[in-house]
This record gives sequence, structure tokens and C-alpha cells, in this order.
Amino acid sequence: MRLAPSILAADLADIAGALAICERGGADLVHVDVMDGHFVPNLSFGIPVLKAISARTRLPLDLHLMVANPDRLLDEYLAAGATRVTVHWEAATHLDRLLERIRRAGAEAGVAVNPATPVEFLADALPRLDYVLVMSVNPGFSGQAFLPHALDKARRLKRMIEISRLPVEIEMDGGIDRDNIAQVVAAGVDVIVVGSAIFATGDPVATMSELRERTRPESV
Repeated sequence: MRLAPSILAADLADIAGALAICERGGADLVHVDVMDGHFVPNLSFGIPVLKAISARTRLPLDLHLMVANPDRLLDEYLAAGATRVTVHWEAATHLDRLLERIRRAGAEAGVAVNPATPVEFLADALPRLDYVLVMSVNPGFSGQAFLPHALDKARRLKRMIEISRLPVEIEMDGGIDRDNIAQVVAAGVDVIVVGSAIFATGDPVATMSELRERTRPESV
């Protein structure tokens, strides 16, 4: 299991401090949400912020584009320091083309599916993916409650990947905390995005350690 704290849930007046917390806590990635006010109703980080984040951490940046036209600024986001780029299946008219552009730039390519989108829609795209992001909340806002049916989606997706024998990771984002993280890992998820359950606590570094402890085999 790899842990990717979501910087959107941190104190946005002290992003550098939040990145330092991620590093001290042993995060594997930093999850960065980009929202455009169209695909989702909220607004968040733009390219200048991503550049600033990239300059202030050694951790890989896991970029999640919750935008209506992911192809429009894709090259700029890649150049700003994204290590992995996720586009939404629901927003990508020409998904193959986007995935090719991401990989050609040297980044890992991922696709996200909203809670109501079946993972089976990705069957033909799997050979061109490095990972799939299963949304366990409806995208757009931090701090939402986990949707349990995401666990079954992860299990179905895991089976698809096993049958295809492809090296595709499963990532999950939304409402994951100390009470459900063991179930998420047991469902086959490889990369776990956690926001409020880390940054809203009194000791985020200790919380990250506890989350890892709860994913150990004896806890699952």
C-alpha cells in the first residue's frame, strides 16, 4: 500500500508546512486536486500552485484533473512537475489520445471513474493505463463520507486486472480514514488518498503512521 495525502485538505495558507508533514510522515506521493468549477462545482489549484508545490517537495506529485477539458492545459500541468496525471473517464472524449500524451511526457497515466461509472467501461483502456483511480465520493469537495459500494468496484477492477495480467495499480480517493482503510486495502487498492483524516487531526504525522499500521495484514 502506498499513501498519498491530499494537499487540498491541508492548511492552504501553509502549503510548504503541509508538504513537510507529508515527508515526515513517510508519504509515498502528494495528491493534488485540480478543480475547474465546471466538471465539479469547486475551484482549486492551478499551474502556478503546482509549480510551487513541485519546487518544495521531493515527493512525486499525483495530479488529479477534475476538469471539463483535460486536454486544454495538460501539457502545462505536465511541465509544472506532475509525476502522475489522472483524467476523468467522464470528461475525456478522446481518452487514448490523452493517455498517450501523458506517457510521452514521461509521466504515469491514470483514469478516474466517478461513483456511478462502472469500472467495466475501462476494459479497452487498461493496456494504456498505469493506474485507475476509483472515486469513493462524488468529486468536488474535501471531507465527504465514504461510499461503501466503492469497495465492490475495486474488487471487480482487481479481477479485471488479474485476468488481463497487466501491471495496473488501483488508487482510491474519498472519505478514507482509520475506520475503513483496512477494508480498502483488502479490496485490492494499492494507492490510498487520504485528506481530512490526516490533516484535520492534531498530529498528522502520527495519524499517517496509524493509518499504515491499520493496513498491516493482521489488521485487515
